[in-house]
Amino acid sequence: MTLNKINFAFWGTSEFSVYILNSLKERGFLPSLIVSTPDKPQGRKLEIKPTHTKVWALENNIPVFQPEKLNDEAFKKLSEEEWDVFIVASYGKIIPERFLNIPKSKTLNVHPSLLPELRGPSPIESCILRDIKHTGISIMRLDKEMDHGPLVAQKEYSVNEWPKREDLEKTFGDIGGELLANVLPDWVSGKIETKEQNHSKATYCKKIEKQEALLDLSADPYENFRKIQAYSGWPCAFFFVKNNERNIRVAVKDAEFKNGELVITRVIPEGKKEMNYQDFLRGLRQ
Repeated sequence: MTLNKINFAFWGTSEFSVYILNSLKERGFLPSLIVSTPDKPQGRKLEIKPTHTKVWALENNIPVFQPEKLNDEAFKKLSEEEWDVFIVASYGKIIPERFLNIPKSKTLNVHPSLLPELRGPSPIESCILRDIKHTGISIMRLDKEMDHGPLVAQKEYSVNEWPKREDLEKTFGDIGGELLANVLPDWVSGKIETKEQNHSKATYCKKIEKQEALLDLSADPYENFRKIQAYSGWPCAFFFVKNNERNIRVAVKDAEFKNGELVITRVIPEGKKEMNYQDFLRGLRQ
């Protein structure tokens, strides 16, 4: 790997960010700094755990900056170095415009949709939920409005059968990192002209809430299947089963859509370990 000389800070927090970082690394691009949101309590025990990008940064000996707020102090720190460009991918917070303008070549964002389609925080889940099988990745220059900035590059991607959300997230991260690596040298050299988005065709998606993952097993089976795939990992699709006058919450871990029917294969019943769905049903009948 020949290390590229572009000096950039990478703003990201989630696993999607790590997929892009790995793809960039494979192509000789390593950031000089990772900017991540602060570590937060996770799991049932609410243990403080590092963000995905912080773990990656430590493994690759790259400094990490985790400001609680994007205030004057954070702005001063980031302004101390001469940056070629900032790259943002799933950072998790709105970045004020003055931060976007710190680098010489401003700030690029990797967004997993064909903008202006699916602006917002949940484009991967939303394309599954809405059954948008022709989609892709966009790289844009960030401005002060959400996913509004001019386009730098796009790559289309079509889905035949819906995978789990985390699998599609990895695919988009790999594609996004490759596309970003292809355009970065020309972008910082000023050789790329941006293209304004067609704002009249913009569609939007919102932050996912836990209760949205509740399944109605009597509803459309294909819609339920897409919910299971979209909410895989978190918040995880679930339904309730009544047993001995008690409602049991059942999380769906795996399912298939065959011959027009939803086939649930693996579940985690409340208070138990993951098991075969048919074994769970047999246990209810006993």
